[in-house]
Amino acid sequence: MKPVRRTAGSAVLVLILSVLALGLPACGAAEETGRGDGTVSTASPGGSPRGGADGFRIGLLLPESTAVRYDRFDHPYIAEEVTALCPTCAVVYRNANRDPGRQEQQVDEMLANDVRVLILDPVDARAIGPAVARAKARGVGVVSYDRLAAGPIDAYVSFDNVEVGRAQGEALLKAVEKAGTRGRGPVVMLNGSPTDPNAEQVKRGAHSVLDGRVDISREYDIPDWSPDQANARAAEAFAELGADKIAGVYAANDGMAAGAAQAMRSAGVPGRIPLTGQDGELAAIQRILLGTQTMTVYKPIRPQARSAARMAVALGTGTAVRTTRTVDNGTSATIPAEILRPIAVTAATIGTTVVADGFWRVEEICAGDVRAACRAAGLI
Repeated sequence: MKPVRRTAGSAVLVLILSVLALGLPACGAAEETGRGDGTVSTASPGGSPRGGADGFRIGLLLPESTAVRYDRFDHPYIAEEVTALCPTCAVVYRNANRDPGRQEQQVDEMLANDVRVLILDPVDARAIGPAVARAKARGVGVVSYDRLAAGPIDAYVSFDNVEVGRAQGEALLKAVEKAGTRGRGPVVMLNGSPTDPNAEQVKRGAHSVLDGRVDISREYDIPDWSPDQANARAAEAFAELGADKIAGVYAANDGMAAGAAQAMRSAGVPGRIPLTGQDGELAAIQRILLGTQTMTVYKPIRPQARSAARMAVALGTGTAVRTTRTVDNGTSATIPAEILRPIAVTAATIGTTVVADGFWRVEEICAGDVRAACRAAGLI
């Protein structure tokens, strides 16, 4: 009997048929993304949407699309790291668009579709607790991302929110003292959402610096961190206190700082009143260069996203999440946590922070009437 002679072409054909018969992906990981309307698109560069024989699904639930960070940075950074750690895993993405009811429905949808782990940034940290409990009952791991969710979560990654508030308070105090012309008050405080535990921590950090050192004449907790509501409350405060007497405005994030800046313009607040922010948004960076915002707090998203991805893959593979810190969310006092340090950004440090990290490109920042300010700051 003569031996079978195999050509290169027939060997390739056998390999292809074998892969097809086994139903295995040839390479790559799958990613399923959900837009705000709940529709799903699947991008699978050679991989299985379910992550392949050894992979699994990781649900990614982010809170809103108003802030640019979630779709532009958090989602792709997390998906990139998951792919690097688990090429056959799939990331299933949904955005709640600030609707806590929608986010709870999205959790249940993911549980029905056999996700093994959730990375969850809650719209309402307390209200999502029952959904987290349902996930736990199904054996699904939960990584709380950026905001500390209620319920039996398995791990948490965020920034030191008290330090965010301290940095804002110190910058505001320094700017108020430097201005000098209006003493140390009145100051208007626009805090974050009362349903966001981060907001309470940021507020606590700011008060630790400002209390007893400036006159906080008006203070508001702004639902959903809404720029429109921040604008309305700032305008109300300026009318009551006198626009020409305002010494400074504490805004807990850049969206609310935008609302406050608009209220200043409308009320005719004179000069460049000290104004804080957080998140390193493009418009805020431009306002800092133009002198209409004092500072922002930049929270490098890539290391946070990578940590969340590592935690999720560990939970999905049955590996213990090991950290040097723990936090207490009211359900458990020993939740493994990674707490990252935020960075204060002023006009002098834009180039060494948000630009150096690739968060914003110089050409994005230095557009239109900002070019002259960029030149003066040495960015171009």
